[in-house]
Amino acid sequence: MGLGLLKGAVVAFLAWGVGLALFAAALPTRILDNQTVTDAIVVLTGGSGRVPAGLDLLSAGMGRTLFLSGVGADVTLNDLDATSAITVPGPLRERVVLGHAAVDTIGNAHETARWMAACGYRSLRLVTAAYHMPRSLVEFRAVMPEVLVIPNPVFPGRSSNGSGGSGVGRRC
Repeated sequence: MGLGLLKGAVVAFLAWGVGLALFAAALPTRILDNQTVTDAIVVLTGGSGRVPAGLDLLSAGMGRTLFLSGVGADVTLNDLDATSAITVPGPLRERVVLGHAAVDTIGNAHETARWMAACGYRSLRLVTAAYHMPRSLVEFRAVMPEVLVIPNPVFPGRSSNGSGGSGVGRRC
């Protein structure tokens, strides 16, 4: 009986290892579409490099509005300026919207869908970490199948990124 249990554990470990290898092989290594302009740029908060990448995209004219999904309940743009290394430049401030309702990836998708629908937007550039992109795309495309979602992964640790209620104000 002990040998059977050991064999089962080895098989489970090998299956886990193969799954991990397949997941890692499928991760994006670069931004595939850095040309298409979308209605919105959506940043999923929670990781380094995401908000600066979103601000860079907004500044470059890659979207009309930057939506930061999953921001802390009481956080404002002034808080971001005061408590982090992120400063939202004055001319862009009126084009940045904070979403306070999401606490996870599924919540990010639903929060973004409500905001996109309120604004009449049909396309978005999704900014999150490369390792988080596959799951995020599944969630966003499931909730918004009619919306064009362009992945824009960031690569934490690299010097460059490769080129209740809704809790959301309607500002678009």
